[in-house]
Amino acid sequence: MKIKVIVLFLCMLGVSESYGQSKKWTLEECITYALENNITVKQAELGLQSAEIGKKDALGAFIPNLNASASNSWNSGLTRNVVTNTNEIQTTRGSSYGLSSSLTLYNGLRNFRSLQRAKLANIASFFSLKRISNDIALNVVNNFLQILTAKENLKITESQNLVTKQQLARTNIFIEEGVLPVGTVLDIKAADADEQRRIVVAKNNIQIALISLAQLLRFEDYDNFDIQDEGYDFPNDKILQQPLSQLLDTAQDERFEIKIAEQNVLLAKKDIQIAKGQYHPSLSGFFNLNTSEFGLRIPGIETIPFFTQLNDNIGVSYGLSLGVPIFNGFSARNSVKRSKINLQRSEYELDQTKLNLESTLYRAYMDAKGSQKAYEAAILVKEAQQLAYGFALERYNVGVNNSFDFGQAKLRLDNALSQLVQAKYDYIFKLKLLEFFNGLSVSASK
Repeated sequence: MKIKVIVLFLCMLGVSESYGQSKKWTLEECITYALENNITVKQAELGLQSAEIGKKDALGAFIPNLNASASNSWNSGLTRNVVTNTNEIQTTRGSSYGLSSSLTLYNGLRNFRSLQRAKLANIASFFSLKRISNDIALNVVNNFLQILTAKENLKITESQNLVTKQQLARTNIFIEEGVLPVGTVLDIKAADADEQRRIVVAKNNIQIALISLAQLLRFEDYDNFDIQDEGYDFPNDKILQQPLSQLLDTAQDERFEIKIAEQNVLLAKKDIQIAKGQYHPSLSGFFNLNTSEFGLRIPGIETIPFFTQLNDNIGVSYGLSLGVPIFNGFSARNSVKRSKINLQRSEYELDQTKLNLESTLYRAYMDAKGSQKAYEAAILVKEAQQLAYGFALERYNVGVNNSFDFGQAKLRLDNALSQLVQAKYDYIFKLKLLEFFNGLSVSASK
């Protein structure tokens, strides 16, 4: 499943002030920035790089190795004179140089299957990176919607507090004119104080949510971090009209945890083939080139020049080496058995992953259905409470209702508005989660 994230360039490239207080991050920018900077994503990228190196290691097994060697030594005491071929008490110096190469020609196809396994491991690492990226993107969406929820709650509380202050001013006028008793204003003042407290709490909740998102993005300038809180509408709810069986089929084809589990099964099967290769003989070719020189100075005998000795002492050896496994302490047999057990474990994990996905998707589908109904009900409650509040306000203005009854009507409206906000963003997130399981974009509709 691919995340269809819209990559937006920052408004002012290369200018750090573009992240300043005037900068408001969109959801797409948050997702993109998180995928580029999140530590978990970076660790997964390192895993993919390691898998690439592992593939190169497997390719290297098909190439002959080449090694050079050189040594220089002094020997004192009874040693053989290479000129007179007699043992003498002396100190001699000699050096040797070599070049060797070998190539595995056959080892039960283990090199070939190791390369196949490395390619499978590389694919599994890629799927793991994508799965982690998807999870990070979904976490960004969740945090982003929490901020939007907190901001809308603040707007509602501030708006309602403005109404309370207007009502407080109107009540004071009625008291001054003798229409209402002095005690009438106490309930309104209490409501005003409570709303002021809720405004402080709402602002604090917004700041906490912003810091949480900034930390997820690894954006450290918390004081100047803010999001674009306008222009986000509901995603398309047509996904709820699809049969659950169809959604499950799509999810099993798209979800990376399924693909990772399937790759692990393939890796386990390849491990069995590699382990069985230990039963086969191994054949390798080799080539060695060596030479040496001795720094002897014998009176009356002309010293042979250094490079002349190297040229005269060149030796070459080459051939084939065959190894036939006869008995190795049951290590090959036990390796095969362990690989078969790992295959069974991988197959069980694949089955369990499919069951978990089915359970999670079913729960996400039912949650989305439920949140849709809850949102629709919250709209009806809000509309009813608005009518009730308007009626209570009219009765209060003409002196029929007291301040307590009016305050209760206003409190019920406040709760309805708050519940509507919660239901709205819960519905949005549940829809995005359902789309997420089916390979659709997790960015909000705009």
